[in-house]
Amino acid sequence: MIDSKKETFFIIFSLWLLVFAASSQIMIIAPILPRISEQLAVSEALLGTLVTAYAVMVGLCALITGPISDKIGRRKILLIGTGMMAAALLLHGLITNYLSFLIVRGLAGAAGGILSGSSVSYVGDYFPYHRRGWANGWIMSGIAMGQILGIPIGTVLAEYMGFRAPFLAFAGLMIVTFLLIWLTVPQPDVKLQRARITALGAIRKYLLMLQKPAILAAAGSYFLMFLSISVYVIFLPTWLETTFAVSGNEIATLFFAGGIANVMTGPQAGKLSDKWGRKSIIIFSCLGLALVMIFTTFLVQSFWLAYPLFFVTMMLVAMRISPFQALTTELVSAGKRGTLMSLLVAIGQVGYGLGGSIAGPAYVWKGYFSNTLIGAVMIFGMAFLVWRYLPEPELEETGS
Repeated sequence: MIDSKKETFFIIFSLWLLVFAASSQIMIIAPILPRISEQLAVSEALLGTLVTAYAVMVGLCALITGPISDKIGRRKILLIGTGMMAAALLLHGLITNYLSFLIVRGLAGAAGGILSGSSVSYVGDYFPYHRRGWANGWIMSGIAMGQILGIPIGTVLAEYMGFRAPFLAFAGLMIVTFLLIWLTVPQPDVKLQRARITALGAIRKYLLMLQKPAILAAAGSYFLMFLSISVYVIFLPTWLETTFAVSGNEIATLFFAGGIANVMTGPQAGKLSDKWGRKSIIIFSCLGLALVMIFTTFLVQSFWLAYPLFFVTMMLVAMRISPFQALTTELVSAGKRGTLMSLLVAIGQVGYGLGGSIAGPAYVWKGYFSNTLIGAVMIFGMAFLVWRYLPEPELEETGS
C-alpha cells in the first residue's frame, strides 16, 4: 500500500507532468509560427486558424467528456486522454502541408478536450476545499515549467530540426504521463453518477447549469480569459521578431523568463488564496493584466524591455489561474464537477479559438496594438464578472 503522503506526491507530480506536456504543446505554436510559415508557406492571416482548429475540437470533446467523467471517474478519463494525446502528437511527424497540420491539430484538440478540466476536477474530488488552492498551484506550475523548459527547448528544436520536432518530444512526455497515472494515481472516493448518459440529457444538464447566475458568470469569465490571452500572446513573438529583428532563440529566452515568473508566483498565489479568499487575487490579476496589455507596444521600445514586461505578465497570469480554478470547483457538488469543468473549459476554448481567428486579421490590419487593445478590454470584462457575480465560499479554518 502507498501511504497518504507518497500517494499525494505521485498525484501532484503526475498531474503536474500532464499539465507540463499538454500546455507546452499548445504554447509552442506561438513562438514557432514564423518557422511554420516558412516551412509550409502559410500566410500570417491563416496561422491563427491552427489555434482555432485545436480550440474548437477541445470545446466539442470537452462537452461530451464532462458528463462521462462524472459517470466513469476521473482516473479513466485521464488515462484515455493522455493515451490519445500521445498518439495525436506523434502524428505531427507526418505533417506535409497546411491542411494536414490543421487536421492533426484538430486531433490533438480532441484529446485535449478529453483532458480538459480533468486535473482540476480530480483535485476537486481528491482534496478538501481548503487545500485545493495549494494543490492547483503546484499542478498548474507545470504551465510555468513549460515556459521555462518546454518552450525554449521546443523552440530550439524547431529552429534546428524543423517545427515537427517539439511535438514529437512532447509525445514522449505524454507517454510517460500515461504510465505514471496508470501506476500511481487512484480513483478518488466520490460518488459517481449512475444515470444513463444521453446527448439530450447532457445538453439539458448544461443548460440547467447555465441558468444559475454564478455558473453563467464563471462561463463568461473563462470565455474572456482565454480570448484575451490568445489575442495577446499568439502574435507577440511575430511582432517582436518583425519589429526588433530577433531570432527564435531569443524568443525562447523570453518565454524562459516568463516561466520563471509563473513558477515563482503560481504556488504562492494558490496558497495565499486558501487563506485570504480567491476573488480579490483574481480581480487584482485581471486589472493588472489589462494595464500591461494596453501599454505593451508603448513600453517595449527595444527587445530587452520585453523581458520585464513579459515577466510581469506571467506573474499576473499565474496569480489568477489556481485561485480561479479552486473557486469554480465549489460551484457544484462533486457528482457534477466534471460536467461543470468541461463546460467551462469548452466555453473557454471557444474564446481561445475566436481569439486565434481574430488575432491574425487584427495583426495584419492594424498591427499588434489592435491585439493588445482587444486583450485588455476582454480581461477587464472578466474582472467585472468575477467581482459582480461570482460568490466567495467560506474557507475552512482548519487545514491539513
